Amino acid sequence: MGPLDGVKIIELAGLGALPYGTLKLADMGADIIRVHPTYEVPADKPAHRDSEFDRGRRSITIDLKSPEGVESLLRLVEKADGFCEAFRPGVCERLGIGPDVMLARNPKLVYGRLTGWGQTGPLAHSAGHSLNYEAITGAIGSVGSPGEPPVPLLQVLGDFAGGGLHLAFGMVCALFEAQRSGQGQVIDSAMVDGVMSIYQVFYGMTRTGFHTGPVGTNLFDGGSPFYNVYETSDGKYVTAAPIEAKFYAQLIEKLGLDPAALPAQNDESRWPELYEHIAGAFRTKTRDEWSALLEGTDVCFAPVLSFAEAEQHPHIVARNTFVPVEGSVPQLAPAPRLSRTPGEVRPTYAYPGVDTESVLAEFGFGADEIAGLHDAGVIAW
Repeated sequence: MGPLDGVKIIELAGLGALPYGTLKLADMGADIIRVHPTYEVPADKPAHRDSEFDRGRRSITIDLKSPEGVESLLRLVEKADGFCEAFRPGVCERLGIGPDVMLARNPKLVYGRLTGWGQTGPLAHSAGHSLNYEAITGAIGSVGSPGEPPVPLLQVLGDFAGGGLHLAFGMVCALFEAQRSGQGQVIDSAMVDGVMSIYQVFYGMTRTGFHTGPVGTNLFDGGSPFYNVYETSDGKYVTAAPIEAKFYAQLIEKLGLDPAALPAQNDESRWPELYEHIAGAFRTKTRDEWSALLEGTDVCFAPVLSFAEAEQHPHIVARNTFVPVEGSVPQLAPAPRLSRTPGEVRPTYAYPGVDTESVLAEFGFGADEIAGLHDAGVIAW
């Protein structure tokens, strides 16, 4: 019974960014009904469900290339609070399910549109992926090792943070406003906009001259010895980020270094020299030895872990960050954590189309009508 309990959202099945955005809404209690094409119903139904991307939703199938299918979807939308799609601009309009048509049927509807480049602009109709949006915004051009090529960032900024998470935020904002005004609206959520929004502080730093040097020379990109990654004696890595003077002093003490023999913390001209002193100290112990010594102190320390190691870290375990779902492998618990109406991990639908018959009946379709749509190939289960 999360904070979005009672909110119904129709989602056209998509890849990557869209299901992540609707996952965030589902985890917080929204009733997400995903619409798949009829051809996605599998011939052999899987015996178990374990997709973290698909949890907390129901699944139906509709052939949106048929007039009957379009009309069926519009009837669902009449009783929904929101609708989400991730096609290129103009595709939904050509199918007859664009925002003008849907808002005419349901004036209170929030219509979420997620694309890479946005609904307008010279690149709006071009194909792209997360890496492209992270590139054009300066995101990957601002991280990495000096003199080395930019590093792909695992789709995190473009697809998930810039795309899906911003779509979910926009949907919640518009749903909140619709409760007051009784009017819906269209959300133009572009991944390129989302990435730039995440980097807003750094655009400001660039304009004010605070972040202007090449990669690896600025405070937050590896240029500073007190906000950096260090190799340990076993070839693994740790992070140290004691920006504040009192935290930095603690790190120097625990590393066994003499402050009087070191350059001043904020003397940027001698940062490379200071880095070598700290790096030399960190190379004297293993990653786990440094963790035993420094974790839990105020030196702003954490080891660099793999995904598998992170799942087993004592802090992560203590917070119950991963929870079992229907006996399957553990999945991440909803975030953020609400005190009175927390989110809930709900099961994944068994296969595309499994809920077609029950959802249509719930939305007012008669049994004979459902059977007729099935016989005509408009729906499948």
